Amino acid sequence: MKKAAQAYRLLNILSLDVVAGAMICASFFSQVFQVSALPYGLASLGLTVWVIYTADHLIDAKRVQQLASTKRHLFHQKYFKVLFLFWVLAGLIDGVLLFFIRAQVVAGGILLASVVLIYFVLQRYLKFMKELIGALLYSGGVLLIPLSVKNGPISETELLLILQFALTALINLLIFSWFDKRRDERDNHISFTTVFGEQVTKKIVVLLLVVNLLLSAKLMIAGTVEATLVILTMNAILLIIFWIKKYFETEDRYRLLGDAIFLIPLIYLVA
Repeated sequence: MKKAAQAYRLLNILSLDVVAGAMICASFFSQVFQVSALPYGLASLGLTVWVIYTADHLIDAKRVQQLASTKRHLFHQKYFKVLFLFWVLAGLIDGVLLFFIRAQVVAGGILLASVVLIYFVLQRYLKFMKELIGALLYSGGVLLIPLSVKNGPISETELLLILQFALTALINLLIFSWFDKRRDERDNHISFTTVFGEQVTKKIVVLLLVVNLLLSAKLMIAGTVEATLVILTMNAILLIIFWIKKYFETEDRYRLLGDAIFLIPLIYLVA
């Protein structure tokens, strides 16, 4: 059990659980929208997510002059050169996969990649918006395939599900910034919580959780039960993490479970 926990912790440090979550969530929305997500497209999505997350972690690790306070950034400091080589390799493989992906998905991917590039260029000026932009980019990546190949307009219930998912991603990142406040301050990292404080962050997290609960009620009344329950479960776990801070801040449990919520839609896919 201990070895399994250590293995999962390494996967989390490398953001591989985030990659799996993105691919699962893309498949989830593809099924909800009744479109097909092809293997090449999902593989490209996974590689792209890993490239973006790893680039962000490597940049943060490079900026810290002393030993980083977080295990993730410390790992990226220690193995910077190796991770950079894998980052380049992943980017090259991702580029090759573009030749096998449907044209409309490639077009959407180019648009999203342009936004990501702009974000990295302007990152030093938008640090306090990192959580909001991160949630939007992650949601955009997850929804890229389903929305690119979807025929017809987006229905109201589908739009509400998308909004719910984006808010869930934002809640996740805000909770992370709340837990990481002291370490971010030590490493001179700017986050929403270091700028606006813990109390403001807590109030916004509670507000967003309530909004998602109301959206869930509306969707269930409209008959969209199964998909809504998936996202509602994700929010319930985030609420537990948020509520029991003392337990989840030990050994970065909040991050392990918080990232794992994006694996929950796999239940919907299997069922």
